[in-house]
Formats: sequence, structure tokens, C-alpha cells
Amino acid sequence: MKDLLDVHMHTIASVHAYSTLREMITAGREKGLKLVGIADHAPSMPGAFHEFYFCNFKVIRPEAYGIDVVMGAELNILDYCGSVDLKEHLLSRLDYAIASLHDPCIRPGTREQNTAALIGAMRHPKVRIIGHPDNPLYPVDFDALAEEASRNHVLLECNNSSYTPGGSRTGSRELAGELLSACRKHHAMVIMGSDAHIDLDVGNHRYAQEILAQNEFPEELVINGDPERFRAWIRD
Repeated sequence: MKDLLDVHMHTIASVHAYSTLREMITAGREKGLKLVGIADHAPSMPGAFHEFYFCNFKVIRPEAYGIDVVMGAELNILDYCGSVDLKEHLLSRLDYAIASLHDPCIRPGTREQNTAALIGAMRHPKVRIIGHPDNPLYPVDFDALAEEASRNHVLLECNNSSYTPGGSRTGSRELAGELLSACRKHHAMVIMGSDAHIDLDVGNHRYAQEILAQNEFPEELVINGDPERFRAWIRD
């Protein structure tokens, strides 16, 4: 499976990450990626930067790095309606957004509540990716999620960090098969994300690749091999 892009990574602007913007982008180029995306945590995550961080991306000039760069955010879902923690005028400045459930920002709800939260977040126009939807801390209805993702033109993430042995979302590997089965049924697209918090992990999709292979998931439903398609996806 071709793997040419990674758009879920964090810089020191996320505080609990340890590499700079330049270091993350340079790592992507050196590893042979064609497109990288920076998605630092939005302000509700403890320690994250002020919302002003997301208002000045125009100063970043991708041509200086020798690789295509898109700038986004990993939004925190705040309630079971899918509210997120950047205002619309700031969301409009992003190339794309990932929306995720994080326990410092929202307590785990019922299966129905968690599903409603993710589906609600999909309706924000800049949300193009749902982050780590197979986190067992937040049980969801994968069938309903995949159906809505397909309808709303949203990618569901296979998060490499979730599948890493000893990672923080233990049990995700066991749920990934259910997620991928629902995506296959509803022709929902997926994206592999490293969720890198240091330059060493940029583009590392080793465990996500394993999960996709084990489930014989169709390559045409994985967007990582086609940076131009991803560019068109976030424009649409």
C-alpha cells in the first residue's frame, strides 16, 4: 500500500509534544512523504496554546521546506452535540481539522452519546477527519459512524499511536476490525495517521498498515497513497 502523506502530528505548540514545526516537516520530507499536515491541539486541551496560534498560518511558506504542507488543528469535541473548541472565524483559516474525543475535555458517555458527539462534529465544514474513533474509552456505533462519514465526506482515522503496543488507547487494535468492516460496508474512506508527538514518529504507520492488511481492507478506500486526492478532499 502506498503511503505518501501524514496529517496527524503535533509540534511543541501542543506542549506535550517535543519537536518544532521545522523538525516535523523536515522529518516528513526525509522519510519520503509528499505531503504533511500539522494538527496541533486546540485550546481546550490542557497546556495547549491560545487560539491566536491558529490565526496566522499565512506566514508558513511550504515552498521553503521542499514538501507540500497543510496546516490544521486537532479539535476537542466538548459535548454530545459535537461542539468544538475553535470559533468559526478561526476554523475558516485552517486547511482542515481533525475532531477527536479526549478525556481531559469530555467525559465518556454512552454508546449513543459518543456516537452523536462524533456525528455532530462531522457537520462543521472544516472537519475532514475523525481522530481515533476506535478508542475503547468512548464506545461508538461504528455502523452509524461510517454511514454518516460517507455521507458527510469525512475520513475515519486508523491511528497508529492507538495501535502501538503499550500505547495510551489500549484495546483499539481489537476494535479496529469492527470499524473497518463498517467502513467497507458504507464505502467510507479512511486515513492512516501517525499521531506523532516527536519527529522520530512522523510517517510511522507501521501498526495501522498491519491492521489494514489483517482485515484485507481495500486500498482504494485508504487515502494515504494519493496526496492530490487528499488536497481535493479537504477543498471540497
